[in-house]
Amino acid sequence: MPTTGEKPGKGTYTCKACGHTVTLDDDNDRLPPCPQCDETEYL
Repeated sequence: MPTTGEKPGKGTYTCKACGHTVTLDDDNDRLPPCPQCDETEYL
């Protein structure tokens, strides 16, 4: 389960708490806290 600050690679990640999605376009991008609820765990 990816968390904020990690570099999980390109893809779309869904916040475990609220379901908001974050898309990373580069393998070096780090996951931010969820922009909608500030949670840090993604699916």
